[in-house]
Amino acid sequence: MSARDRKRHEYLSRLEAEAAAEPPEDDEEEARNRARRQAHQSAWVEIQLQQAMRAGEFDDLPGAGKPIPGIDRPHDPDWWLKRLIEREKISVLPPALALRREDAELDGVLDRESSPQGVGRVIEDFNARIIEARRQLQGGPPVITPLRDVDAEIEAWTIRRTERVAEQKARLAEIRAAELAAAPPPWWRRLLARLRLLRRRTA
Repeated sequence: MSARDRKRHEYLSRLEAEAAAEPPEDDEEEARNRARRQAHQSAWVEIQLQQAMRAGEFDDLPGAGKPIPGIDRPHDPDWWLKRLIEREKISVLPPALALRREDAELDGVLDRESSPQGVGRVIEDFNARIIEARRQLQGGPPVITPLRDVDAEIEAWTIRRTERVAEQKARLAEIRAAELAAAPPPWWRRLLARLRLLRRRTA
């Protein structure tokens, strides 16, 4: 069912519910009116539906013209949870596997820190979560991620940072040299070159 059909069905159901609602008994005239309304309920609902369509109630619905995701798959009672995890990018890995993945990406995280104190805080937090995961007895794969030494990580971070700065300076020097080589010489250099050329010709 497309989004347009779904909204149409919801609108139709609401109209039918309103039409089928029985007001309190007042008198015979009201009962006759109710009977006539119920007899022509389907025509009345169709009129209301056509009016809503002409008013654009079903235009530009999200997902219009697109297949419903997962319509060709067997029913999964946890579909909403999987969609939430996929949309919000929630990690549902066991702590042991999540820590392994974080350990593999930790150098990149540390390189985004701007001071040794920031590196130390990240390592201390990482180690604390490893210790906490080792204490929990909830099953799953064992926690084999090693603890990181704060001083060693700060030293390694300093070396990587120094190398990055040196590479950036070398790259900047190359760019400036290329710009100077491509730029035309200043006017006074061009003038001196012409004067030298004239002297050679007149000599």
